[in-house]
Amino acid sequence: MIKVTLVPVLKDNYSYILEGNGQCAVLDPGEADPVIRILDEHGLKPDYILNTHHHADHVAGNQKVKDKYKSKIVGPAAEEERIVGIDIPLDESSSFTFAGETAQIIETPGHTSGHICFYFADSGLLFAGDTLFSMGCGRLFDGTAEDMFGSLQKLKVLPAETKLYCGHEYTLANAEFCYHAAPDNEDIKTKLEHLRKLRANGKPSIPSTLAEELKTNLFLTAKSAQDFATLRAQKDNF
Repeated sequence: MIKVTLVPVLKDNYSYILEGNGQCAVLDPGEADPVIRILDEHGLKPDYILNTHHHADHVAGNQKVKDKYKSKIVGPAAEEERIVGIDIPLDESSSFTFAGETAQIIETPGHTSGHICFYFADSGLLFAGDTLFSMGCGRLFDGTAEDMFGSLQKLKVLPAETKLYCGHEYTLANAEFCYHAAPDNEDIKTKLEHLRKLRANGKPSIPSTLAEELKTNLFLTAKSAQDFATLRAQKDNF
């Protein structure tokens, strides 16, 4: 089983340190120093740097981590020209093994055109970057509503017990929107109350599970790309 350590970076990003079977990886180091501090405290040397997409708040720490530990950068083949120094480009046809597990690479355009997610079936872990947030989804930058709707359909069919690790601590704000949009949903109301207490105590809302998301994340329950686009526009202006 892969062990996951959350590393808060920048304003509200999460990077992750993954350990298993004698290997270590860093996922989406938007800032190098907090990640390096934890790695060194635990005597870890990452074999890989995993990137979900090219945005600076996910890759800005790549080079410093790579230079220090001689790690290999693993990222989306479709964004190879936008992420400096990718050593192992991946798409859905790729096979990538870490910690004795073969990761499923899921292409999830929408937030960016080349975004990928890493799904480790044996450990039940989904690293969704900025595609799927707890109770939300990423903004549409160089992808379309149709792209993102299709991407979410790929993720929502993964096993319900899958743990969701996303790129930002946005859950409380997402929950406020979901409650505004669906005030009669008791699951959303209960989750919102829980999140307010959790965040007031400075605790992370991550990981969630897909089972929780299917009850509370309105973006996963949209019936069509058009319904999704309407919901996304409402969230953008909330």
